[in-house]
Amino acid sequence: MSGLLWTFIQQFSIQLIGFGVTVILARILLPEEFGLIAMLTVFISMGNTLLDSGLASSLIRSSDLTQKDYSTVFFFNLGGSILIYWIVYFVAPIIASFYNHEVLTLILRIYAIGFIINAFYSVQNARLTKEMNFKIQMTIQIPSVLIGGILGVFLALNGFGVWSLVWMNLFQSFLSTILHWIYSGWRPSLIFNKVSFKKHFNFGYKMTLIGLMDLLYKNIYTLIIGKYYSVVQLGFYSRAESLSQLPISNISAVINKVTYPVFASIVDDNDRLKSVYKMLMQQVLFWNAPILIFLAMIGEPLFTFLFTEKWIAAVPYFQILCLSGIMYPLHSYNLNILKVKGRPDLLLKLETIKKSICIIGILCIIPFGIYGLLYFQLFFNFLSYYINSIYSGKLIGYPISEQIADITPTFVTSLIIGILCYMVDTMFLKTFSLFNITRIVINGLFFFILYLGSSTLLKLTPILDFKQLILKR
Repeated sequence: MSGLLWTFIQQFSIQLIGFGVTVILARILLPEEFGLIAMLTVFISMGNTLLDSGLASSLIRSSDLTQKDYSTVFFFNLGGSILIYWIVYFVAPIIASFYNHEVLTLILRIYAIGFIINAFYSVQNARLTKEMNFKIQMTIQIPSVLIGGILGVFLALNGFGVWSLVWMNLFQSFLSTILHWIYSGWRPSLIFNKVSFKKHFNFGYKMTLIGLMDLLYKNIYTLIIGKYYSVVQLGFYSRAESLSQLPISNISAVINKVTYPVFASIVDDNDRLKSVYKMLMQQVLFWNAPILIFLAMIGEPLFTFLFTEKWIAAVPYFQILCLSGIMYPLHSYNLNILKVKGRPDLLLKLETIKKSICIIGILCIIPFGIYGLLYFQLFFNFLSYYINSIYSGKLIGYPISEQIADITPTFVTSLIIGILCYMVDTMFLKTFSLFNITRIVINGLFFFILYLGSSTLLKLTPILDFKQLILKR
């Protein structure tokens, strides 16, 4: 619970600051400028995934680590980051040609410097996570995001355009590196041990392949939209996804970050592991589902209020993406069971199957336009949860039928209340021509009072667990 608390504070604070910065930048910059950065997201993310090679995950799950383990991983990451940067440097013109935007060549070459910067603190961050020292991580991340955001807004106001986003991200990485070296209390030694490297790499390379496949899945929509549709549509999609990911990424990051070391500590006790897994799964859905359904319901006034009318075309994208994200934290975090059970081979097999289905489906959907892609994304997220839960459930004696029975009451309750509130908003609040912020506040109060009240009356398991864990009653 302490880990969850500090991680939630960290994530919420970072996302709140980042969200505020994004709102300001969205009012200054054009959708096309966000679209250009979105085109490069997949390549930057791929570089960061290759850079880590899953060795950080191996450090977190391993016991009896020594200085040679940490130092070996540190120098491998540093050398790998330089190699990856030069690869990206030389392929940048090809990527720019793929999108038919030559300006992307220089943008990518500068943006990719972040690979080398990030390599200097990846091991320190892994140590803090292994120790569940999320308080220090919070102390590091919040000022990095805040100061970097201030720089980004300053540059945008002074006409730097898309470059304000590039320099903002690079400065955030640089400041985070400096603070990790100050607060983590660890320094590398001039050691590279082949035995340690082999041990961590044998686990890590499978995690890297899994990470790359997951990354390609997450960004394949961006690739397709950027290639086959306009940069403006990609800008709208990018903004809609970014806002819909605000609650999803917060909840997913908190749960994943804390559950991995927690699951690892009780990996040999299946009964306890199932109990913790079940409780967390129900809690995640209990808070994630209503938040996303509510956001989808107020999409129109929310976008108008935050980003002005120039972003209104992104609202339908946003509503579909919100519904799509309901199950994402669940099928994301339940894969931690496979990791701590030492089954990266099974995890790799699952990801291969899912991503193959995804790619085939997307290729078939392209002729149906961007809405075809969005509805396929909605369908595939529910399918992914089903597939992941079958295998993770088998390892701890928690079959998929039992899991679905445990989450159905929460899902149905939040969906019914969402539909009811949407009807009230459409038939009454919208017709009164209220201010956008007024509609949002009234809808929010009505929705969450009704949701929490109904959950209490129905005595849903998540609300009872929440009272017992947090309120102690």
